[in-house]
Parts: sequence; structure tokens; C-alpha cells
Amino acid sequence: MKRVLMMAAALTVAAPVFAQNAAVVNGKAIPSSRVDQFVNLLTKQGQPDSPQLREQIREELINREIFLQEADKRGIAKQPEVQAEIDLTRQSVLIRGLFNDYLAKNPVTQQEVQAEYDRVKSAQGDKEYQARHILVESEAQAKDIIAQLKKGAKFEDLAKQSKDPGSAANGGSLDWAPAATYVKPFADALASLKKGQTTEAPVQTQFGWHVIRLEDVRPVQFPPVDQLRPQIEESLRQTKLRDFQTGLREKAKIQ
Repeated sequence: MKRVLMMAAALTVAAPVFAQNAAVVNGKAIPSSRVDQFVNLLTKQGQPDSPQLREQIREELINREIFLQEADKRGIAKQPEVQAEIDLTRQSVLIRGLFNDYLAKNPVTQQEVQAEYDRVKSAQGDKEYQARHILVESEAQAKDIIAQLKKGAKFEDLAKQSKDPGSAANGGSLDWAPAATYVKPFADALASLKKGQTTEAPVQTQFGWHVIRLEDVRPVQFPPVDQLRPQIEESLRQTKLRDFQTGLREKAKIQ
């Protein structure tokens, strides 16, 4: 009876220890917390937590531990190419940890989001334009097109010779867009036109020579800040990270 009681007591003491481990492989414990870490990683990627998922992870961790123990027995970690790869992996993990730590300690604020939203909204302007254009190689070609238009030629017909394949097949038509979407000479010319007007002179950009007609103008329907918040926050995080990296580089002594 005394022996039975001693065994029961031993099992009672051991139970919490086993509960802390997902498995023990050749005497080496795999903590249950390691299973939890993998579960957290996978659930963030969209997989639901379930007993089946946890069992799959447990089996994978057991396999890994078996293979690692065998690799240790064979001295694999001492091979030069393996050491180099381990070092590179360690660098990547530490650098990623550094960047995550910086972003966690320097989060994007609501004030920064609002300021960036206001900046982008202001840069877009309060109007968007629907235009047509014809893009050609030379100024002489563009002037000839303007002359033909003044004589009554249809813009849509002349647009077939445009170098811009995206609009040539559609009568030179461009989608609705703010002027800021275009390169500056094109944007300036577009903003100077009245509805129905065509540029009196060719407009030169790095793409060639343009003949531009303004079809219509309407107020910009700019999305509310909450709709753009995720994109703005990500953009600001990347900016903060680039500035952090640049600052470290500038302070480093490089010979």
C-alpha cells in the first residue's frame, strides 16, 4: 500500500512537468510553448487553431528534434558551408528583430496618418480630368495633327496613329485622373484647357509630343481617411524604417 501511495505521489509531481512539454525525444524535452509559438504564427496567416493543427505541429517538432540530434551526432554544424549558412540565417533573424523592435518603439501615430492623408489629398487637387491625347515622335507631326483637327478631322480617327497603344485603339481616350497623375508638362497643359478645348501647340514630354483635348472635368471623389488608413500606415512604417536604416548607415564608420 505504501508503495502504491509513493507511486501516486510521484505521478502527481511529474504531471505538471509533462504538461509543460509537448514531447520528450531521447530525453530532450520539446516545450509546449514551442507548439504555441507555431500555432500563433499559423493563425496569423489565416489557419484556424484546432487539435488537428496542434497535433501536426507536435509531430513536425518531434521530427525536427530527431533530425537535429542526429545532425549533432554527425558534427554537421562544424562543416564550413553549414556554419556559413547558419551565420547568414542568424544575421537575418537579428536584423528582422532589430527592425521589428524599432517599429514597435516608434509606432505610426494618428497625427502622422492624418498629416499624410492631408498631404496626398492636397497633392491630388480638387479636380479630375477626362482627356484624349495623341502621342507622336516629332513636333512637326503634332503640328500637322492640330492643323487637321482645325480643318474638321475627327480626333478619334487621328488618334489611331498615336504611339500610346493603351489609348490609340480607344480614340486617344484616357481614364478619369487628377492632373497630378501626369508628368508636369502634360498636367499643366491639361489644367489650362477648358472643356472641349484642344491644345493650340504641341506639348513635349519625355515620351514625345502630345496633342491633348479636354473632354470633361469633375470634382475629385477622394476616399475618407479611414478607408486609406491601412495603406497610409504601411507607407509611413516603411518610411520610418528607411530613415532608421539611413541614419545607422550615416553614423557607421566604414573604411
